[in-house]
Amino acid sequence: MTPEEFKQLLEEKGIVLSDKQMAQFASYHQLLTEWNGKMNLTAITEEKEVYLKHFYDSVSLAFFEDFSSGRKICDVGSGAGFPSIPLKIVFPDLDVTIVDSLNKRIKFLTHLTKELELDGVSLYHDRAETFGRLNGIRGSFDFVTARAVARLNVLAELCLPLVKKDGYFLALKASKSDEEVQEAKKAIALLGGRIEAERSFELPVTQDERHIVVIQKKKETPNKYPRKPGLPNKQPIK
Repeated sequence: MTPEEFKQLLEEKGIVLSDKQMAQFASYHQLLTEWNGKMNLTAITEEKEVYLKHFYDSVSLAFFEDFSSGRKICDVGSGAGFPSIPLKIVFPDLDVTIVDSLNKRIKFLTHLTKELELDGVSLYHDRAETFGRLNGIRGSFDFVTARAVARLNVLAELCLPLVKKDGYFLALKASKSDEEVQEAKKAIALLGGRIEAERSFELPVTQDERHIVVIQKKKETPNKYPRKPGLPNKQPIK
């Protein structure tokens, strides 16, 4: 997907990008490539692949959810900034918080947001397990996203404590897994959530599958969650 195709395909979805926004995406790709030579941020660096599998894939959340002004989103373990930074470029008024356990990624994102002149982005070097217990942070976000490879029952414990009541946890998955969703139902309910939908679509060009599990927060998460760092992954709620 070329930058021109990226712009055109988003326009067909009702998302019109300005010259400034297109320049921000171009700078994003350039900085991603430069920094990837110093640290392992992504295995995907070729321009057409980045625009399709990182930029378009990230913005595709907006085909299903409303990221209009005043919304607060927390991106857990975003790596090189996906999906939150592409969404921030497209929706400049979006209030973005990113938490990542690797400080080198936070350094990259600090440089990136400064170079792209993105205001309203807060970056935290922390574990999701401890971040989700902080006063003023816990239960404060309209949306929490995770594009991580952890199973859904693990992600639910890391992400649902951060979601405010009636807000949403959006889990981005490369493939559909009914077994994984079934496995996570008890954890999701225990943590105050309810599976509302599973959105499925294909990326243009490659027709790669993409799935978004939409979980609404219906009640407050019990205070004991999230548990200590490492425990959700070692002993998932079953």
